[in-house]
Amino acid sequence: MTKELKWAVLGTGVIANEMAAGLQKMGKSLYAVGNRTYDKAVAFAERYGIQTVYNSIDEMFTDDDVDIIYITSPHNTHYGFMKKALKNGKHLLVEKSITLNSNELDEMIALAESKGLILAEAMTIWHMPLYKELWRIVKSGELGKVQMITVNFGSFKEYNMNNRFFNRSLAGGAMLDIGVYALSIVRSFMSKSPNSVISQWKPAPTGVDEQASILLQNGDRQMATVALTMHSKQPKRAMISCEKGYIEIMEFPRADKAVIIDAETGECTEIAAGKTADALYYELTDMENAVLSADDKDMKLTYSKDVMDIMTKLRADWGLHYPEEE
Repeated sequence: MTKELKWAVLGTGVIANEMAAGLQKMGKSLYAVGNRTYDKAVAFAERYGIQTVYNSIDEMFTDDDVDIIYITSPHNTHYGFMKKALKNGKHLLVEKSITLNSNELDEMIALAESKGLILAEAMTIWHMPLYKELWRIVKSGELGKVQMITVNFGSFKEYNMNNRFFNRSLAGGAMLDIGVYALSIVRSFMSKSPNSVISQWKPAPTGVDEQASILLQNGDRQMATVALTMHSKQPKRAMISCEKGYIEIMEFPRADKAVIIDAETGECTEIAAGKTADALYYELTDMENAVLSADDKDMKLTYSKDVMDIMTKLRADWGLHYPEEE
């Protein structure tokens, strides 16, 4: 008989609400919720019929009934929460960016391995059915070798320097908020992780990265360009250029459609798989399967580490550090 896994969520924001709905689609409910503000946790529990609300977040980590914790709090809080949860034997799904830097992630990977636990980043790209189909097509060789990847991601955020997007004390900036998506899709279509990374960047008034352009190349001479901005709207667009055609994906973080254009004929073929609205359902399903099978290959933690290494290098190049890193 398959074990019924019990989930707890840390945080009550947008992602936590999507997560609760995703579990309902799986035919189950959240077991527990914890939040810095207790009243918000109570209201969240009432909305989703959750039986356990913790007075203190630390109670979540020591509750023997909890199997998996989904950490949805701001990413500058992840490391501390992850360490407590893993030390207490909890499997973890952690919102992107999974940590602030590579040192934090390497330490948490080692801790999870020592405890025999599944640790994963909640990166929608790893789990959308569309990407699983596109990776299959690219791996088959029918489009030839991937040569160049181009990614744009731009959001227009008002210049409120106290919100999380520009607040250095909340690990704000484009890289950890939206760059992680762009670099994740790049990594997923490259045969190897990039070993050459150069960039330009523009700081916001608070000193965090407002805008960046990044050039990447790996040992197989595959190249990528990434353009990010937090104060100028761009389409969330990815293009994977291969020898025999290219793949174009709009709204790529949770895409359910892509178009493949034949290089010779110009013929367009639409590929559709999954539903954008079910992004968290796919993510949670893969996580449960990983825990039950003790096999984390679908969670792509090695890709998350590659992406974190790139982001850490870029911020070092820029001299951009957060208070927790000083």
